[in-house]
Amino acid sequence: MSEDTLFEFPCQFPVKAMGKMDVELDILVIDIIRRHAPDLDHQAVKTRPSKDGRYLAVTVTIEATSKKQLDAIYQDLSDHPLVLVAL
Repeated sequence: MSEDTLFEFPCQFPVKAMGKMDVELDILVIDIIRRHAPDLDHQAVKTRPSKDGRYLAVTVTIEATSKKQLDAIYQDLSDHPLVLVAL
């Protein structure tokens, strides 16, 4: 099956999501990504607050297996009302 992508799967792929600091965004992002990448390691999760402390960026590096998997992760992150940006 041919996928329209420049990536060779499987590969290490960082998924980033941003939202307000006042929610447990890291737990939310991990739960969403784990639906599509169940072998997620907590050491693959990095968080970084914004300069003013109002927002939080969560980066999760996964072993991506397909473009379809990545598309599903980004769709679920983008659909969640507490996730402001998914990159």
